[in-house]
Amino acid sequence: MMKKVIAASIGNCVHVAGIMNFLSLAEREGYSTHFLGAAISIDELIKAVKEEKPDYVGVSYRLTPEPLEKILAELKEKISLEHLEDVKWIFGGTEPTAKVAEESGIFNFIFNGTEDPDEVIGFLKGVTFTKSDDYPQDLVSRILSKYPYPILRHHIGLPSLEETIDAIKKIAESKVLDVISIAPDQNAQEHFFEQEKMDHRLDGAGGVPLRSREDFEAIYEASRRGNYPILRCYSGTKDLIPFAEMLNETIKNAWCAVPLYWYSVLDRRGPRTVEEAIRENQQVMKWHGERSIPVEVNESHHWSLRDAHDTIGVVTAYLAAYNAKKMGVKDYVAQYMFNVPPSISPAMDLAKMLAKIEMIEGLQDENFTVYRQARAGIASLPADLAQAKGQLAASAYLAMAIKPHIYHVVGYCEAHHAATADDVIESCKIVRGIIRNTMLGAVDITKDSKIQERKNELIEEASITLQAIRALSPDVKDPLTDPATLTKAVEIGILDAPHLRGNPAAKGDLVTQLVDGALYAYDPQEKRIISEKERIDRILNKNKVSCVAV
Repeated sequence: MMKKVIAASIGNCVHVAGIMNFLSLAEREGYSTHFLGAAISIDELIKAVKEEKPDYVGVSYRLTPEPLEKILAELKEKISLEHLEDVKWIFGGTEPTAKVAEESGIFNFIFNGTEDPDEVIGFLKGVTFTKSDDYPQDLVSRILSKYPYPILRHHIGLPSLEETIDAIKKIAESKVLDVISIAPDQNAQEHFFEQEKMDHRLDGAGGVPLRSREDFEAIYEASRRGNYPILRCYSGTKDLIPFAEMLNETIKNAWCAVPLYWYSVLDRRGPRTVEEAIRENQQVMKWHGERSIPVEVNESHHWSLRDAHDTIGVVTAYLAAYNAKKMGVKDYVAQYMFNVPPSISPAMDLAKMLAKIEMIEGLQDENFTVYRQARAGIASLPADLAQAKGQLAASAYLAMAIKPHIYHVVGYCEAHHAATADDVIESCKIVRGIIRNTMLGAVDITKDSKIQERKNELIEEASITLQAIRALSPDVKDPLTDPATLTKAVEIGILDAPHLRGNPAAKGDLVTQLVDGALYAYDPQEKRIISEKERIDRILNKNKVSCVAV
């Protein structure tokens, strides 16, 4: 049955913007709402409550607090006289008036104006966030408790364990973040189970030097305060299944992040061949899928960071999700990294993301659910800290157009220094301000004709590339999950990137060019953009692969 909420400002208070915003959020959550008006008397309010029999009554007062004491004394008396104690009473005001409201003993919940929309949405969903067990401790429940307000994620990994633990405590107590991503140093990611191979001169390089299960447990314990953020950790680059088991047992890893091709000779972050990496990464996806742990395959942006053209970005985003689904993953986190490359235009960036979303979410069914995670590209953040704050805000505003379930906040200071607790908190507050603004109502820029035209072009081109990969192994049941086929796609250059030139595992022939804000495959001899069909035809003809399938 639909719940009903009525609301008004009382006494001589005529400020109603907060009430209207609250009622708007309530409508989105399926409530029946009725705004009674501004500056109404207590008798008028009581009469409306008796007639309409609402589940909730919202009362607002934003003037000086002293007169409110007498107004609320009258309200309390008349609630008692009319036996209206079963109604849930809500107060909204300033911090001084909220204090008076709290002292009155009338209200079930009090908003003092410092809350973000996620707290209001949580209240309307029945989650009050007043005690530790109100904070959902798994990813999907945390998302559902707040959506359409995205949950926020940020990474932390300072050069010592002690610094990192102190930072996590401070961040948790600030309540600005839902997900803390632990960033281990490279020694931990590669050699946690073979620590005799560590080069200790590099301890703390790129993250926190975690060296034992007890270190992970101490980090988890540090997060048990404030808003009880859930934790996740980067996967290792070796011994991936043992590392996954340990993360699940120690920090209750909220979701796994694993690539499809990478952490191999392709990016020189490990000794695995490309085919070995694909096989092992698929097994990691399968391990988590069997345990109903969400999985993110952080694949697409690795290609885009190496200047692969936009079509390859879309293709690899789809391949990542497709492989996750085929490995039995039920809840899939699709990462959309904006600003890659940094010079891509916002319109063309959004078009690329919309193409990825349409293709990835086309895989959804009763056994496969996709959650959108947006973030800024780290290379887009300038070293000038004032400009970096502006870039963080601009990127977040653009990303809100895809209605993300998770917003991965990248510290504005990353081009200057590793984010401290204070930097994380400030960065999250910047993004929260952007989200608060967009939640009031924003123009739907995804409908722009040029953006839609580019999105459709990318989907069409990505379909050509995917079919070319299938054509490499016509006798294989599912070439898009076959490690040998996927490896061959890199070896002959179907999947390629300019930064892979000289890499023995890849072709490295691709040249790309930014034109009108989008990144295309480019022929440097003929000095022109080449279509994906032309690029693929050249590769398949050269390698004597039948083009019939394409």
